[in-house]
Amino acid sequence: MISESLSKHNLQGVAMLKNTFIEEYYKVLSPEFPDWLSEYINTPEMQKQGKISVSCGTIYSNMYNIQEWYSSLDHSIAVALIIWNFTKDKKQTLSGLFHDIATPVFKHSIDFMNGDYEVQESTEDLTTKIIKNSKEIMKLLDRDNIKIEEVDNYHIYPIADNDTPMLSSDRLEYTFSNGLGATDKLWDLKTVKEIYKNIEIQENEKGIQELGFRSKEIAEKFVHTMSKLSSQYIKAETKYSMQFIADIIKKMSEKGLITKKDLYNLSEKEVMDKIENCKEDNISKVFNLWKNATKIKESDERVQERYCVNLDKVKIRYINPLVRYKENQYKRINQISERAKRDIERALSYKTRKYSYLDFDF
Repeated sequence: MISESLSKHNLQGVAMLKNTFIEEYYKVLSPEFPDWLSEYINTPEMQKQGKISVSCGTIYSNMYNIQEWYSSLDHSIAVALIIWNFTKDKKQTLSGLFHDIATPVFKHSIDFMNGDYEVQESTEDLTTKIIKNSKEIMKLLDRDNIKIEEVDNYHIYPIADNDTPMLSSDRLEYTFSNGLGATDKLWDLKTVKEIYKNIEIQENEKGIQELGFRSKEIAEKFVHTMSKLSSQYIKAETKYSMQFIADIIKKMSEKGLITKKDLYNLSEKEVMDKIENCKEDNISKVFNLWKNATKIKESDERVQERYCVNLDKVKIRYINPLVRYKENQYKRINQISERAKRDIERALSYKTRKYSYLDFDF
């Protein structure tokens, strides 16, 4: 039983909530929890991810009503379990576990700080270095006769990762967990289980393996909720908050009040403490104004003397999955379902007003 494995192997970074959300969710993704995976999860480098929220910092503002604390470690374990469930391949599974090992506090908000709004992969370059510098991980890889280049880039495994709008383990996982409460409460575990059981490995139009659906109706249900989440990822509150956090960190970094190492070695709580105790440039004041704000303001024109954000080219996250059409024949869901086509078009056409702002400047 997976619950026994969780207890037996002391997975300290897993956010065991009172409603056992994580534990039950992991059971859905993989009824078998591979014992060997626990040792990799319990390395210091992976455990650091347990102190980072997948919300990119938005969980700390009253503009959001996020239901569950869900960490970068929780996400990474879940991705690994999906890969293991479909492939039973150690190398692919570890590539999924490690795919966010280089994630700093506030996740993709740091991509915003680096000017990477569209791809949001600017921090991934450190993945190899972090794994290579980990005595614990390298010892385990040597024991298991696995080379670092076989696990430090999950992009090489199409079941683990692929290009938008295809369905990969990573994209599937954050759609599930974000809809279960990490972003918004849009479905329950029963629905997730129904959808997950309908997924299989298929071959796409390029002759490459991809996760896809057996049933058109189940694919439609998945895409319907996916399209709602797609809008959530780029709504004004989200874009504003991520850019605001990025600029707070950048300003503190320029003043020598926080270092790049801090972003990787400290927990989000510790970085939050640094921000809230900062005495320079009203940083702590405006941060608390953002934290206590309940609604963003929008405008078609730049608002003067206000911290005003304009992000037109932010990354759009959406999925147009394969579905079994005939025996060993697969098509994109938007090719065979008008409902899914409308949902996907809704996700792609979602727009905010040009500018978003709150009543402060810094």
